[in-house]
Amino acid sequence: MPTVLLTGFEPFLDYPTNPTAVIAEELDGTRIGDYDVVARVLPVDYSTSGQRLEEHLENIQPEALVSVGLAAGRQHITPERIAVNCNDGPADNTGRVPAGEKIDPTGPDGIFSRLPIGGMVARLRQAQLPAEISNTAGLYLCNHVMYRGLRSFQQTGNTGPCGFIHVPASHDLAVRHGNLPSWSQADLTTAIRVCLETLSDPESAAHPASGSGAAW
Repeated sequence: MPTVLLTGFEPFLDYPTNPTAVIAEELDGTRIGDYDVVARVLPVDYSTSGQRLEEHLENIQPEALVSVGLAAGRQHITPERIAVNCNDGPADNTGRVPAGEKIDPTGPDGIFSRLPIGGMVARLRQAQLPAEISNTAGLYLCNHVMYRGLRSFQQTGNTGPCGFIHVPASHDLAVRHGNLPSWSQADLTTAIRVCLETLSDPESAAHPASGSGAAW
């Protein structure tokens, strides 16, 4: 049975909880479609998050990788189209503030998702879960991890699905943080389950809006 590595993040900045960590905990050890799910929670730290991800990839040897991050303020589930080779944004959990440096000095400027992002959006909408493709993963840790995952797949010759999905805040986070659009934690977990189910659907891989995996 093939394995998909599912990753979430720990809390960060002024968000005291992170629904992606809960998603990872709830789906860890399940079987979704053709895949056994192994989930891990990553640190919000430029120095260690990518390294930790690569260690998980080496130890688990998954056929697929789906990373999930919080996009507080968004109202939809948003599979990301592309990761760019740049770190920039606010401080990470160690206080480091990047200044636009490259994630990988020898890597391409951008790498497209290898997930069936169009198929994921279609299936989410069929399940009455608002979704749309996003053309920017930002330049914070979500983009960093997406790039590191895709770059690792390139370098190791893994041609399986790989990419990143952003989710809105949970109700719990919205209550704690303030005025944020939010979903129930149950719906957020269901949405990622639907996205993982899409990996086993051959029709989704051919969806016209799917990620190509190409780099530029």
